[in-house]
Amino acid sequence: MAADTPVTLLILGAGGDLTHRLLLPGIGSLLKVEPSRKVQIVGADRTDLTAAQWKKRVEESFATVPVPARPARSALAKTRYQQTDLLNPEQLSALLAGCSGPLVIYFALPPSVSMKVCKLLENVDLPDDTRLALEKPFGGDEKSARAFNAQLHKLVLEDHIFRVDHFLGRSTVFNLIGLRFANRILQPVWNAEHIERVEIIYDEDLALEGRAGYYDGAGALRDMLQSHLLQVLGVFAMESIADLSAQEVQDQKAQVLRATHLWGGSAKKSSKRARYTAGQIGRRKIPAYTREKGVDPSRETETLAQVQVEVRNNRWAGVPFTLRSGKALGAPRKQVIAYFRPVPHLPGGFDNTAAPDKLIIDLTPGAVSFVLTMNAEGSPMDLEQKTLRAELAPGWMLPYGEVLREVLDGDNLLSVRSDAAESCWRIMDPVLKAWKAGRVPMETYPAGSAGPAGWLPADSVVE
Repeated sequence: MAADTPVTLLILGAGGDLTHRLLLPGIGSLLKVEPSRKVQIVGADRTDLTAAQWKKRVEESFATVPVPARPARSALAKTRYQQTDLLNPEQLSALLAGCSGPLVIYFALPPSVSMKVCKLLENVDLPDDTRLALEKPFGGDEKSARAFNAQLHKLVLEDHIFRVDHFLGRSTVFNLIGLRFANRILQPVWNAEHIERVEIIYDEDLALEGRAGYYDGAGALRDMLQSHLLQVLGVFAMESIADLSAQEVQDQKAQVLRATHLWGGSAKKSSKRARYTAGQIGRRKIPAYTREKGVDPSRETETLAQVQVEVRNNRWAGVPFTLRSGKALGAPRKQVIAYFRPVPHLPGGFDNTAAPDKLIIDLTPGAVSFVLTMNAEGSPMDLEQKTLRAELAPGWMLPYGEVLREVLDGDNLLSVRSDAAESCWRIMDPVLKAWKAGRVPMETYPAGSAGPAGWLPADSVVE
């Protein structure tokens, strides 16, 4: 769809934090890059907001980008808010009756509420060219994901469904495709013959930060590994693509996820979980997770999760992929690290005590580093590692701007397809069941530490 075609963006749950903190700034960053884009933003929620209050909220979000005056004025002049009980059939019908197509319905709602709203939409005449955009998690397990997908397919076709994973809008993740396929250096070595192991890590120095309402019911595995990090794995490990089309990229990612299984087939041996205790990060004193406001200790929610998987295909068989993410850790670390195997033969006389060569992709901020073994300073027979680093240019818009651009244009390139969403749950369901049954102990780590001892190999730590 052409960028100059007027589109209505209806945000369900517009009174929430997601809309104010991410969606509206994302739209703002899109308008900053494409000021002529025609989009009407319609907000709907149970929250009682006046027209002036809603416009102020949009204006405040735009100011964080900031959006140039002309496209900001145009968007503010067209935007409106409609107080709606989204689970009331009559009010929901009235809301949709006031929206014209092409229409994007963005579900900024908890998954359980989104499913109920989608059920009600079966009895609503949707405008022509309606598209549905949904936040993760897509269901709560493989069975519910399949049921959710079946419900969505009663409303629109699959290519009109956009399962949003904002990680796919990060320029550094998208740059993985260029890194993989646009040079001759990496193509021949991107396989199990040359790569010994891969780690995909998203450690945060933020603690709960008042998000118990969502996080305590999700935990690190559902919040990050099951969705974001498996999507990154899909892009990292996929086969060569014929072109940069949505179907081609989606097909190759889905193929990787279908081949992905727990390492050794054992949830107990391949997974670890932990929860932070009281500690300090910089000058911030962090209470134990179980003492955070809104947390129910009986839920046994993990704040750090690590799962090892294998991609069982010809390219990657035998290579462990470790996915790890957690909160309240001493140093933020958001990286994809590929460890290369030792050279088949090192001539006698060299003294090599260096760790394996590495390719490091920093997700935030964007950078690519090669850590390579070469002659050391001093004796030419000594070997050491040197780092070659290239900073990547920041994305031309915010990640949510990238994703929303694709949704508004009807392009599924940055979306998660139904089969991929189900595969992600199929991979992680055995881990969740093992944890629920108590077969994997809940470890602890002080807030501000690097996590429990012995989780990742010591030489995986990258400064």
